[in-house]
Amino acid sequence: MAKPWATLGVDLHLEPTGPRLRRGLTDALREAVRSGRLAPGTRLPSSRALAADLGIARNTVADAYADLVAEGWLTARQGSGTRVAERTVVRPSARSPRPRERAAPTYDLRPGFPDLASFPRTEWLKAARRALSVAPYDAFGYGDPRGRVELRTALAGYLARARGVRADPERIVVCAGFSHGLKLLGAVLRARGIHTVAVESYGLDVHWRLLGAAGLRTVPLPLDRLGTDPGELADRGSGESADAGAVLLTPAHQFPLGVPLHRDRRAAVVDWARRTGGLVLEDDYDGEFRYDRQPVGALQGLDPDRVVHLGTASKSLAPGLRLAWMVLPPQLAEEAAAAKGGVDTCGMTDQLTLAEFITSGAYDRHVRSARLRYRRRRDALVAALAARAPEVHATGIAAGLHAVLRLPPGSEQSVVQAAAWQGLAVHGLTPYRHPDAVTERPMDALVVGYGTPPDHAWSGALDALCAALPG
Repeated sequence: MAKPWATLGVDLHLEPTGPRLRRGLTDALREAVRSGRLAPGTRLPSSRALAADLGIARNTVADAYADLVAEGWLTARQGSGTRVAERTVVRPSARSPRPRERAAPTYDLRPGFPDLASFPRTEWLKAARRALSVAPYDAFGYGDPRGRVELRTALAGYLARARGVRADPERIVVCAGFSHGLKLLGAVLRARGIHTVAVESYGLDVHWRLLGAAGLRTVPLPLDRLGTDPGELADRGSGESADAGAVLLTPAHQFPLGVPLHRDRRAAVVDWARRTGGLVLEDDYDGEFRYDRQPVGALQGLDPDRVVHLGTASKSLAPGLRLAWMVLPPQLAEEAAAAKGGVDTCGMTDQLTLAEFITSGAYDRHVRSARLRYRRRRDALVAALAARAPEVHATGIAAGLHAVLRLPPGSEQSVVQAAAWQGLAVHGLTPYRHPDAVTERPMDALVVGYGTPPDHAWSGALDALCAALPG
């Protein structure tokens, strides 16, 4: 059986084969050099060390080394040991030529991405040091599947204070991003016998696919200037939506159209859940980034036993953290934790750091700073449109990290193409429309994110955008 040995921090494996050990070891070493596994210049272990690792005689190793030195595969010099000889390693050619890579866009205006350049590295590092210095020993174990209690406690306080969420740590489950949370909920809903989830007629197809992968059918609800209309849910006698056992909404800032759910419809959807035993899945999209008035409170505050509140650090901090949370009714919290598995699957270090980041006040300071920065970008976008593309109007801009630019009918695809020629990565509205949504006249629009470009690149991004828009 092959035995591993290490030299200079590089782990390697040799497996001498055949009845003669010397020849088998020589062949194994030669093949390791020939294939490039042993790079030119690599220092080999001494004959004594390798013999001990392989459980063979030292002379066998010394003779194998001598044979390979004579063949030119190895070199041996007094004081520098035995090394792989310098030579050109011929790599096997690829079976097919690599496809030509597209040039990266100059400006990224896709929605849903924050300004990664503004991630608070210094404050995050300070929080990590503080958190790790006081972390208990059990924090380094497999952990509670609900997540670290420090983070759940910090989130319970923050969400109550900033979003009006009624929660305690026992009802919170930490997950690795919003999609992970939705996947867990999909499994829970299916296990409860739910087959259909009502969704908004415009949204993210990845969410619809995740629910579909859980065996759930998604049916779209109508959407107008007051937000999603839950009327079909209430009418048990008509439409596919009447069969829904749950509904997924973005009530604070509908994605992507940006309409907040009207207060009457907020009450109506909660009333539907109470009467039917249904569940409301609240995606708190852009809940923290509202510019023109106080943030819309979380829908969960109306009925914590019928609404599941989902939030994430992906927009407020960075998606790479893979940290999100669900605030659930008690029984559902147990089921979601069970669906997550018997151990915590989210990184302990980042959980503890985020907990410290929140409790120290650094999270609030960062969100306030980001809110001001994004508002300046939004204002610059609106001003640029008014001056250079007055026929194009930005909507859905009271909150969030994107704007919807209404376009003349039939022009969406050509404008997206023109934007690509200007070096812009930008989305049209059409891909966000549910395939079963019924509308008399689908809207043509661009969905323009203003979170990603760093501050120094924002004016250039606006120039390219305006050049692509119809005059």
